[in-house]
Amino acid sequence: MVELPFRDRSEAGRLLGAELAFRKLAANTIVLALPRGGLPVGIEVADALKAPLDVVVVRKLGVPWEPELAMGAIAGATRVLDHQLIRDLRISDEEVEAVVAREMMEMERREKLYRGGLPAQNLSGRTVVVVDDGLATGATMRAATRHVRSVHPQKLVIAVPVGSSEAVRLLRREVDECVCLATPEPFFAVGEWYTDFRQVTDGEVHDILKHAQRLAQPTH
Repeated sequence: MVELPFRDRSEAGRLLGAELAFRKLAANTIVLALPRGGLPVGIEVADALKAPLDVVVVRKLGVPWEPELAMGAIAGATRVLDHQLIRDLRISDEEVEAVVAREMMEMERREKLYRGGLPAQNLSGRTVVVVDDGLATGATMRAATRHVRSVHPQKLVIAVPVGSSEAVRLLRREVDECVCLATPEPFFAVGEWYTDFRQVTDGEVHDILKHAQRLAQPTH
C-alpha cells in the first residue's frame, strides 16, 4: 500500500518505477509518457527500468462550448470519441471535425517541440510502458494505448501512480497489463492525490527528454 497524497510527481514516479522493476519486464522495454504531467513520472520510471523515454502526444477533444469537458481524444492517427455524449449534447459532425482539426495542429506542434526534430522511437516488437500522472476518466490514455497498439508492440503496459477504479477497470481491457498503485474512493480529480501538482511546462518536458537522451547515449 502507498501513502497518499504523493509529495509530487517525482516521488510518485519513483514508487511506480520500483513496482515495475520488481515485475522484471523485457530488456527491450521503452517508456512512453503523456505530456505534460506524465513526464516527471516517466523519467523516474525509465530510470528504474534502465529504459529509454519518449513521449506519446495525446490531445483531449473538448466540447466546443465547454472545452474542459472531453468528448474524446486523439493520438497520432487514432481518435476515440464518446459517441453517447456527442449525441446527448447534439454536437454536429462539423463541430466535431473542427475540434479534431484544431487539436491535430496542436498535437503536431508539440511533437516537433518536444522531440526537437528527432523521429519517434520504433515500438514494433517491444514492451511499451505508457505512463501518466493519473487516470480520471481514462479518455486520453485510451487514445494513447490504441495508437501504440496500432504499431504492433510485443507487450503493452499502462502504469500510473493513482487512478479511479472505473478508469482502471475499463483500461485493463485495452492492454496486456495495467499497473496502478492506488485507486482511492471517492475519486474526483488526479490533482487531489498530490501535495504539489503544479502545471508542467513545455520547457520542462523538453528538458526531461533531453536529459533522457543524454542518459541513453552509449558511454565509451
